[in-house]
Formats: sequence, C-alpha cells, structure tokens
Amino acid sequence: MSAVDRRLAQLGLALPEPLKMPPGTQLPFPWVRVIGQRARFSGHGPTLADGSVAAPLGKVGAQLTVEQGYAAARLTGLAVLGSLHRELGSLDRIEAWVHILGMVNSAPGFDRQPSVINGFTDLILEVFGPQVGAHARSAVGMAELPFGIPVEIEGEVLVRPD
Repeated sequence: MSAVDRRLAQLGLALPEPLKMPPGTQLPFPWVRVIGQRARFSGHGPTLADGSVAAPLGKVGAQLTVEQGYAAARLTGLAVLGSLHRELGSLDRIEAWVHILGMVNSAPGFDRQPSVINGFTDLILEVFGPQVGAHARSAVGMAELPFGIPVEIEGEVLVRPD
C-alpha cells in the first residue's frame, strides 16, 4: 500500500469509481492528460463512491449553503484523486500540486467562492501535507455548471516519472 493510500485509509476516505455519465452524455476528452512530468486533470464534479453524481445539486447561495458547497468540493477532490490514481497507477507519484481552478455554481450576489473551494484545498493538504499539497488557486463563480453540479475543479500536478 502506498503512503498516500495509507493516509487516505487513516482519514477514513475511499476513492470513488469513475464518473457514471448521465444518459446521452459523451465526453471526447480524457479525465487526465500526462505530458512529461505534468498531469493536467479535466474539470471534475462531486461524485459518490459508486461514481454517480452527488446531490445536492444547484447553486450555492440559493439551493445550497456554503457548508454544502464545501462538502461538494471535498467530494470533488476525491473524484480528482480517483482519476489521478487510475491514470498514474499511484498517487505517490505526485511531487507537487501546481494549480487549481475551482468553479462554483453561484447564485446572483454570492461571493464566498473561496470558502467553498476550501473543501478541496483542505482535503489535498490533509492527504498530501503542506509541502506537496500546497497549490496556487483560483476560486470563481459561474452562472451554470454541467448537470447542475455545485462545484467543478480542474488543475495540474507535477509527477515523478514511472
């Protein structure tokens, strides 16, 4: 068992299965693209252990509270880790988290996007520690996100060669 897998187990966390796409949806791109020592991951949303889209859905500041958005960002982090694990073979290959773009499905006037995306950042720091887990970050509001998800996160990590 890898060090990151042990840490996830210590935290009582499990990586979800790949996203089960809503009927009629096709995505013509990979979840993770590795080029050299960089792994760029496409936008992920919150998923449950079985890979289904996690509820609640809707806009933070209207249908969801900041705390529910935070929880969705944390679930999104687990989905990202699942995709990275499947692509890299081991999360121990991650040398550094480089940059994260956190997008929040925001109600008009909602301006607490950083508090929502902290759910992702806090998870990454808990799992990887401050040296590897620290990352540059943007947290922005969006008028809509796919399938009504409250949070979508994309980013980049630096990886060790195989």
